[in-house]
Amino acid sequence: MKIFIDTGSIKDIETIAALGILDGVTTNPSLLAKEPGDFRQNLKKICDIVKGPVSGEVTATDYAGMLREGRDIAKIDQHMVVKVPLTRDGIRACKTLAGEGIRVNVTLCFTPAQALLAAKVGASYISPFVGRLDDISTNGMELIRDIVEIYANYDFATEVLVASCRHPIHVIEAARLGADIATCPPAVVDQLFNHPLTNIGLEKFLKDWEKAQAVKA
Repeated sequence: MKIFIDTGSIKDIETIAALGILDGVTTNPSLLAKEPGDFRQNLKKICDIVKGPVSGEVTATDYAGMLREGRDIAKIDQHMVVKVPLTRDGIRACKTLAGEGIRVNVTLCFTPAQALLAAKVGASYISPFVGRLDDISTNGMELIRDIVEIYANYDFATEVLVASCRHPIHVIEAARLGADIATCPPAVVDQLFNHPLTNIGLEKFLKDWEKAQAVKA
């Protein structure tokens, strides 16, 4: 399973990319607004760092506006992916943009029916939001299970990009269910490394080594 980071912070992207585990980046207008500078230039910098898929989202809500903004985003870099919302105009825009060879990430997906529509119009990625479903007492991972099953039934090429991951369990469950990608905030990526027994074990090894060196001295 591929791991994407969900952020607009160039510093965070550089830090995680240096670990060798980063496959791509997802952004949205809210995340990009936190980073100083022109958002197009920042997206280009992100593409240069990651050299993998980078999702940039349109802000238009109408079909013509989505096409205009989507084409502009796609021109930023060969790694750019255009993110559109799962609305009627968004689905229509996805069909047109995909037909032009532009990769599209359809976002704000909350049902298997929505995911089916996105796959039918050639979306490269579907982004179901598991954390937001959990927030309203619905099991977000059940949505992932359903989408993975439906896509497998019909050999859809659309990749399942699990979004709104709030903790490492979301990531592990996504991997168990066969999702293609999980996109996480930097804090969740950091948590994937953590286990107290790892820290305790390393501390013990180092102390034992220091004692052995002291005896030899």
